[in-house]
Amino acid sequence: MSRLVKRLKVVFNDPNRKGWIRIIKEAVDFSLTKKELPYFYLGKFLYRKGIKNYKDYLSSKEVDKITLSKKLHHPAYASILRNKLFFALYTEENQLPVPAFLGYNLGATFNDRSTTVNLRREELFQYFERIYRIHNCDRIIVKSLTDQGGDNVFLFTKENLEEIINELGDFILQSDMIFQRYLIQHEDIDKIYSHSVNTLRLDSYMDKKGDIHIVSAYMRFGAGGSYLDNSSSGGFFIGVDLEEGRLYQKSLQFMKYGGGHISKHPDTGFVFENFKIPYFKESKELVKKAVSCIPDRLIGWDIAITQNGPVIIEANDNNSLMGPDLVLQGVLKYPIWREILEEA
Repeated sequence: MSRLVKRLKVVFNDPNRKGWIRIIKEAVDFSLTKKELPYFYLGKFLYRKGIKNYKDYLSSKEVDKITLSKKLHHPAYASILRNKLFFALYTEENQLPVPAFLGYNLGATFNDRSTTVNLRREELFQYFERIYRIHNCDRIIVKSLTDQGGDNVFLFTKENLEEIINELGDFILQSDMIFQRYLIQHEDIDKIYSHSVNTLRLDSYMDKKGDIHIVSAYMRFGAGGSYLDNSSSGGFFIGVDLEEGRLYQKSLQFMKYGGGHISKHPDTGFVFENFKIPYFKESKELVKKAVSCIPDRLIGWDIAITQNGPVIIEANDNNSLMGPDLVLQGVLKYPIWREILEEA
C-alpha cells in the first residue's frame, strides 16, 4: 500500500497529468483489463497527457508471464546469464568482446588466473596493487557475481584503493565478486557523460524459426558524478531509433527517482536528440552473434561502445521490461511483442 501512496504523490505533483476523472476511469479500466491493481498504470506514467494507448503497456502479470516462460527461457542458459563469472568465462571462450577478466573471489579465496590464495583483510591492498601492476591498469570494476540493477558494483582505482579497502574490505571477504578491467568508452559518448561507462541496452528475441530480432534499444547514462549508468540506480535512459541508432529527444527515468523528462544531460548540457551512437550497426550484429552462442529466446544485452567497437558488459534473461515498454510507448502495439507474449 505504501508503494501505491508514493506513486499517487508523484501523480498529484506532476504538472503533465490528465484530469482526475480521466485518470480514475483509465486506471479502473486498466485494472479490469489486466486483472490487477493499477501499479503499472501509475508507474509507467500512463496518467500523463498524450498517452491514449494505455492498454498496450505490459502489466506485472504479463511481465511475469514473459520473464518466467519456459518456452522463452531455458534454465541452463539462465545459469550462464545470471552468474557474472560464468558469463565472463563463457563469452571469453566463445571469443566475444567482453571486458578483460582479471580474477574473482569466493569469500576469502581469491583467484587471479595464475594463483589461488586465501587472504586476510590486511592483505587485500597488496593483492589489488598486484593486479594493477600485472595488468598495467589503474581502474578495476569489482561486482557481485549474482546481484543485478547496479547493486554491489564498485570502482577500484589506484587513487581510492586504500580508502575503498578500509570501507569495503570485510564486505568483499564475505562476498563473491568478479574483477574486470574498466573500459574506456568512445570519445563521442564521453562528451555526453564521462564519469560512467554509458551502456546501450539491446533486447533480442529469437522467434520459432530461429530468426533473431532486435526488438528494443535504449541508452543509459549516469549523472551527478556517479560511475554507474544503471537506471535502476537512479540514472536515466533514452530511446534509440532501431534503424539509424539515433537518440530520441527526451530521456526517461523511473518513477521512484522522479520520472523526469530532460532533453540534455544535466551535468554537461549535451543535447540528446539525433545523436548517432557509434558502432550501432556493429552492436546489433554482435548481439545476434552472441545469441547464437547463448540461444535464450529473449535477452537484454548491455553493450559498451569503445573506440574499437562494441563490448558486451552483461546480459539478462529476467529484466523487468520496464525500459522497452517506456521507450516504445507500449510494446503491445508492435506485432513482434504481441508474438512474444503469445509465445510465452
